[in-house]
Amino acid sequence: MLLTVDIGNTAIKFGVFDGDHLAFKISVPTLTNITSAGLANVLRGRLTHTISGAIISSVVPEVDDAVLKFVESEYHVKPELVSNSSNFGIRIFYEPLAEAGTDRIVNTFSAVEKYGVPLIVCSFGTALTVDVVDPNRTLIGGLIAPGMNTLATALKTTTSKLPEVTIEKPARVIQRTTTGSIQSGIVNGYFGMVEKLLSEVKREIGASPRVVATGGFAKLISENTSQIDIIDDNLLLDGLQMLYARNHPA
Repeated sequence: MLLTVDIGNTAIKFGVFDGDHLAFKISVPTLTNITSAGLANVLRGRLTHTISGAIISSVVPEVDDAVLKFVESEYHVKPELVSNSSNFGIRIFYEPLAEAGTDRIVNTFSAVEKYGVPLIVCSFGTALTVDVVDPNRTLIGGLIAPGMNTLATALKTTTSKLPEVTIEKPARVIQRTTTGSIQSGIVNGYFGMVEKLLSEVKREIGASPRVVATGGFAKLISENTSQIDIIDDNLLLDGLQMLYARNHPA
């Protein structure tokens, strides 16, 4: 079986594939001081599959060494760490390429393989990332904005009295409490931002691509905007599996 690992800013996601089937997945919080032993303690008895290969995507370099050592010691395989120069089978117009988030490229590769082109790929997590692929399988660029939890944390850390809130949609836009007011402002404002950004992206490229969304807030946002066509919770893990298969043909 193949172990895929997505090291993100909020969570480390582990997926186990039997062929091209995602047989198991689990996630743990991303802690920059985590050790390989710490990961083993958290995952012992839960990730018990027989692993013959492993591939890792990371946007948190401080955690890479711990995850690599964990996989090597627990499963006795040497994981591949995806880089932006890996063979994705798409052209990437990003300057410089090294600064593009590897998760963005893997998500885009995955969406192209699964849904074709042209398309727009959105990831709603710690940050909102949007990437655009033209009919020639070229990633022509995109945009980045803060995620909803990031906005909530920013309000808490840059003000004296405002609390940090959980992200949920209030029943009404107008609220009578501070918590409700923050929730309404962030969540309803975010819906409007996504609607506007995606409509402008479509206008600029002059096409009608499908929009693929992934990430923790994809479902909530999709239900409250008209711009999203497909929700794919496993887009990045599937992309890692397909990338591994691409580079290791049977």
